[in-house]
Amino acid sequence: MQPELAKLSRVCSYDRAGFGWSDAGPTPRTAGRIADELRTLLDRAGIPPPFLPVGHSFGGLVALIFAHRFRSETAGLVLVDPAHAEDWVKPAPKEQVQIDRGVRLCRYGTITARLGLAHIVAALVGLGQLTIARGLVKVVSRGGLSQQDEAILAPVWKLPPEVRPVLSQFWTKPRFFEALGSQIESICESAAQVLDATANGFGTLPLITISSTNPGDYRLRQQDRMAALSTRGRHVMASNSGHWVPLDEPQVVIDAVTEVLRSREPGSVVRGSDRG
Repeated sequence: MQPELAKLSRVCSYDRAGFGWSDAGPTPRTAGRIADELRTLLDRAGIPPPFLPVGHSFGGLVALIFAHRFRSETAGLVLVDPAHAEDWVKPAPKEQVQIDRGVRLCRYGTITARLGLAHIVAALVGLGQLTIARGLVKVVSRGGLSQQDEAILAPVWKLPPEVRPVLSQFWTKPRFFEALGSQIESICESAAQVLDATANGFGTLPLITISSTNPGDYRLRQQDRMAALSTRGRHVMASNSGHWVPLDEPQVVIDAVTEVLRSREPGSVVRGSDRG
């Protein structure tokens, strides 16, 4: 997506604190803290507003808070299959199981990274040996890694082979698992921050929210309510995508960002996702 969008506007992406090449940051890793850190980063990098945050999954929570706290500097919003705060502010038993599982897996990941086993897994993934990598991860996680967990933590099969080695910057660092674990553990606080930020909507701010294919009636209603946060909001459904719309159908995201860009012509596109 980024090379195509760079033909229209400056595109900025970053690794959140603790992720990729970034140093660890203070905890808890709430969406509000991450939004404030992003604004500080933009200022120190000398990147002027207005901004168009593009947030995927948890990144959607960050984008919503960013748009609320820095409304005068925000030209629009694009949310890509975003998390919905109402699901997490007071999680039902099903959601609480997901939180507990995510925190536990991140603890396993931290141990694996400190023992050096994560380097082996990352190398196997980089070589395309996904079956062996999954087997090793299964042993380390005591058999607790499901395909659903992989879809959240490591959609490696959706990435081009030449990109996979870059994942070693995530999987081999204890700080990544510690930051992700804190992000998951503090999701209820993040959700409360988002509900507060969106209580009064966004007026006429251009907003597009994108759903995965066939999300179900409950999620469709959530996405319609998300679009209704703005009088210029719109809900788009991808035709052939799972949760990872940027990898399944990048053109859908490109088109949405282009539409918002042309409606306001912001100076920069700031992209946020589960990974950064």
